[in-house]
Amino acid sequence: MNTRIFSLVLSAVVCGAASGCGDDAEQSQSPQVQAGAPASADAGVKLDFSRFDKALTDAIEAYNTEHSATPLAGASAVIVHEKLGTVHSHGYGEFAEDRLFLIASSSKILSAGVLMRLADQGKLDVDAPIGQYLGDWGKTKASQITAAQLVSNSSGLPSLSEVSGAANDPKSPFTSNLCQYTDAGSLRDCGKVLYSTEPPRAPDSMFAYGGSQWQLAGAVAEVVSGKAWAELIDETYVKPCEVASLGFTNQFGSSGGLGYPAFFKADRANLPETKNPSIEGGAFVNAQDYGKLLLMHLRGGRCGDKRVLSEAATARMQKNRIKEYGGTTGSPAQPGYGLGFWTNESGKVITDGGAYGSFPLLDLERRYGIFIVIESTSEVGGQLGNKVKPVVDSIFDDAKLSK
Repeated sequence: MNTRIFSLVLSAVVCGAASGCGDDAEQSQSPQVQAGAPASADAGVKLDFSRFDKALTDAIEAYNTEHSATPLAGASAVIVHEKLGTVHSHGYGEFAEDRLFLIASSSKILSAGVLMRLADQGKLDVDAPIGQYLGDWGKTKASQITAAQLVSNSSGLPSLSEVSGAANDPKSPFTSNLCQYTDAGSLRDCGKVLYSTEPPRAPDSMFAYGGSQWQLAGAVAEVVSGKAWAELIDETYVKPCEVASLGFTNQFGSSGGLGYPAFFKADRANLPETKNPSIEGGAFVNAQDYGKLLLMHLRGGRCGDKRVLSEAATARMQKNRIKEYGGTTGSPAQPGYGLGFWTNESGKVITDGGAYGSFPLLDLERRYGIFIVIESTSEVGGQLGNKVKPVVDSIFDDAKLSK
């Protein structure tokens, strides 16, 4: 396997973002309140997103001027609001608003949500040792780890950096863990390998991002449900939320480098079919559909009139879990981490950025979500997202929406 692929995953630690070049933006829109929205006095409000479009376009053009050798080709963006639904959706530069993207670590909130749905169904206790569900896998030192620890990067299993180090060190104790970055085999078979790994630290002793814990979480989900990961994604999100563009793959074994996989070309037919999808970073989706999933979180687990997750499940995902054991991510801007979400100090702004430049954000105070996605890096995505967030804040603040 090409060892460069693991550096790609390492870059997922920070925020993703979005960008785009070019097109004149939509000037304004009067959003239609969508099915499942709370009753609102704001149904006829007009929100002008021309400021947002200009801010994003200007940020992209500034980036391209400074990085003329590696310019951004385009971006897609969507903005949603708890009461108003999708209020803005647009493509920039060469990218249409419905372009399909690989989103790397922005997959994590989706994967954590699958486990929380199984908890809602009574099939999984996320605070119970996973060994009680994996009895025929034998008893290992990972047996006492919980699913909540797995998807809060607190399990003690090898992190992203530790697994990536194994790619260049044949004496590493984690070389077998590289199964998580190949489309060969199955998720359960890889999970069994990871389950037998000697954890380098105790659960809930420190925050260590990504790596084996997410792939094992996916395997646990398959075992307790008796279903393949693709079927779980279909049942949890695709059907109830009508997000037909969403799926999971394992592109890392084919990408051969740090950047956005050139072979993909925004066409799911170019992605490897696999029974071993990357749980932490293998999702593909368009911006509009990802926006629906952010909206589901703003609405306490509902997509339209369909219940996807309980209110308790979404609230728990959004709450800083690692604070419970004194953990921190080491990021001044996002020191907390829930179940798939990075949180700021107040817990009112939560994100799940990806290595390729995807930037999803929920503002839990203003009750809006934004998703900007490019084909670049997490650093660029984060920079763009952070530049336009104050503009989105001002648009909603100026509208004086009812609380």
